[in-house]
Formats: sequence, C-alpha cells, structure tokens
Amino acid sequence: MDTYIKIAQFLLSLSLLIVLHELGHFIPAKIFKTRVEKFYLFFDYKFSLFKKKIGETVYGIGWIPLGGYVKIAGMIDESMDKEQMLKPPQPWEFRSKPAWQRLIIMLGGVTVNFLLGIFIYTMILNVWGNDFIAPDGVKNGFAVTEEFKTFGFQDGDKILKVNGEVPMDVSNINHHLLLREINDIEVEHPNGDIESIQIPEDIGLRIWTSGDMEPFKIIFDPIINEVAPDSPAELAGVEAGDEIMAVNDQEIVSWPEFTKLVGSHVGTEPLKLSLKRDSGIYEVNVLPNEDKIIGVNYDFTTSVTPGHQDYGFFESVPLGFDKAYWTLKDYISQFKYVFTKKGATSLGGFITIGSIFPTTWDWQKFWEITAFLSIMLAFMNLLPIPALDGGHVVFTLYEMITGHKPSDKFLEYAQITGFVILMGLLLFANGNDIYKWLTGKF
Repeated sequence: MDTYIKIAQFLLSLSLLIVLHELGHFIPAKIFKTRVEKFYLFFDYKFSLFKKKIGETVYGIGWIPLGGYVKIAGMIDESMDKEQMLKPPQPWEFRSKPAWQRLIIMLGGVTVNFLLGIFIYTMILNVWGNDFIAPDGVKNGFAVTEEFKTFGFQDGDKILKVNGEVPMDVSNINHHLLLREINDIEVEHPNGDIESIQIPEDIGLRIWTSGDMEPFKIIFDPIINEVAPDSPAELAGVEAGDEIMAVNDQEIVSWPEFTKLVGSHVGTEPLKLSLKRDSGIYEVNVLPNEDKIIGVNYDFTTSVTPGHQDYGFFESVPLGFDKAYWTLKDYISQFKYVFTKKGATSLGGFITIGSIFPTTWDWQKFWEITAFLSIMLAFMNLLPIPALDGGHVVFTLYEMITGHKPSDKFLEYAQITGFVILMGLLLFANGNDIYKWLTGKF
C-alpha cells in the first residue's frame, strides 16, 4: 500500500506539472494565432489512452508517463514532422511568426513552472506556516564529525551564528554547508566559551567526497520514541518510552553514542541494553540485523524545542519568492557535484523522484515536493540542449541578434542530436535507479 501511495502522489504531481507547463506554450501560441495540432499528457507512441478533437486541436492522454507535449504547426519538435516542413509556410504556422513571438511561446512553459513554484511556496507558508529550530531550541547542541573537530568544533557545540547572522533554522546547517557559501560559524562550546570558526572554501566538495553528509547532528537524548514491528528490538522486549542507560555496561548519555555502538557491533553475540522504564532498570539482549540496526528511533521532543511562525497572505508572497529563489539557487549549486565520479553514479530517474514522496498522503509534503519539482523542471528545460525549450530559445535568440534564421535542415539535425542526448541521460539515470533497486540500495 505504501508503494501505491507514493506512485499515486508522483503521477498526480507529474501530471499537474506537465499540463501546466504545456499550457505555458499553448496559451501564447493561441494568443499569437498559431495552430496547435496536439495537446498531450504523456506520450502517445502508436496509441492513446484517450483523445478528443476540439476545434483544430486533438487533446489526449498517452500511455508512456515520461512527459507530455504540444504539437505546434510549423515547428521542428519531437514529432519530427518532415512532411509539413516541406510545404510552403502558412500564416498560422510557428515558423511564420516573428522571432519575438516564437521566443515568448518557447519560454511560456518554463515561465509557468517558475511562477507555479513561487505560488505553491506562497500558499504553503500561508496555509501551514513555517516550522523551524532556532539556535536556542537545541538543548544538547550538536555532535560533529572528526574532520570538523580539526577545525575547532566540539561535540555539544551550540550554533549561534552563521556568516555573522543568527540563523532562523539551525537544522538545515548541513544542507547549507553543502550548497551555499558559509565562511564562518559561531558556536558556544560545552564549557561556555564562544568562538567563531572559519570554514574552508571547499567544504562542500569535502563533504560530498567523504560521503559524510551530516557533519553536524543534533544530540538527542537516548530515549526511544518508536520501535519497528518485528524488529530485533521489539522481539527482545524493548518498548517506546524506554531510556537507554548503557550498552554492554558502557554508559550512554546521548543518542549518537548509542547508534555508534550499535553500528560498530561485530560478531554474533547480542548487545546487552540497560533500559530505564518507569522507575525500574531492565536489561535485554538485542542482536543487530545485517544492516547494523535494531529498529528503534529517538524521541525528538525531549531534546529540541521547535518553533513555528504563521503568515498572512501578503506576508507569504515575498517569502514564497525567497523560497523559490533559494530552491533554484541550491539546485543549480549541486550541479558542481554531478560531474564527479560519485555524482554520476548518484543521478536518479523516475524511481528516485517517486521515492521522495512520503508513504502516507500528506498534502503539505506533496505540495512542497511539487513546488521543488516545478522549479527543477523549469531549470532543466532551460538548458541549451536541442529538443529542450532552452535549445529552441538559443536558436531564436541567435536569429534575433544576427538577423539570420538557422536552416530547417540544421534545426532538424539539432533536434535529433538533442533527442539522442536526452534519451542517453534518461537511460543512464533510470539505469542507476534499476541498479540501486536490484542491489537494495534504495
């Protein structure tokens, strides 16, 4: 059932984004009296699940859920309709329209996606507000990796400022270290000393290369909030609400200490857990599974005091713009990692995208993911690759600047080349997904 819920959310989000993107092309085409022959959700190779002609346009749903398209008369696109291009240009065709009109038609899809992302983020803030963890909301501070200890950080540090400013939400510090420019972090050490620590310029690449994507981890109290059904912990008698006092007689004071001991366990001997339950101390023996886990989760509420801010509609609008801007900027920033060996193997396709949706239907999460995908789709379509909107935009701008229009034959070959590139990337990304699925790495 969890998988079906993920698939349903993915298809709904994808359908919404595709239809609105194609409307971004369709509406200006109609405004400029350009004939649109087809408007399709998904691809209809050989046959359609549904189609109906209204006026001069056939509206339909294809059976291949890899995207959608509008077929604009007189335009060299993925339909590769060579017969039409051999005929004399007609006044209602795309190729007969002024370059500025063609540019607007081509930019319509990505414009809608950008605006949609801003609108969704605005409405999320207006309806649900914003949850955050302020610096003073982290009771026990952060545990840090060994590399960050060499910079001067210590386990138990509390983050006070980032780049000289008090952050609204310290829980996203790892994300910002990876994708944004962070020069210094001011912390309060466990002994009360306050220090501003300089961050290396290449810290994002260091984090990415090492694979330790969480150099800062909130130190949670070792109190169990949830026990997974049929897990080693449940079978051993561990219960939600238990406080872990010791593992193999070694005192435990924080959740990271506990997970480190469990993760480093080797052999077939079970771990002896000393648990505080009600007013008594209980001991149970638990053998971690092959993934070095026992099936328990921490209690978030005992160690963190979350904050919440509600916004009126007019307050939400500039914040929606800001959220969309940083989403786009962070997405662009991550491309510097794509061209590394690790980055190439981490590329994902439709299974990866579908997996980011939750296993329960959560409208807030659904809209957050849809807004992100809308921004991502807009950026990807603007890449100057023939067969994408960005490729058509480049050729149109070239024509507007030089006064010379590329020949139909050149555009045809460029479209074929772009299509081959896209299919190669699509096969590679989805091949990565299949490999991860077969090897159990999802």
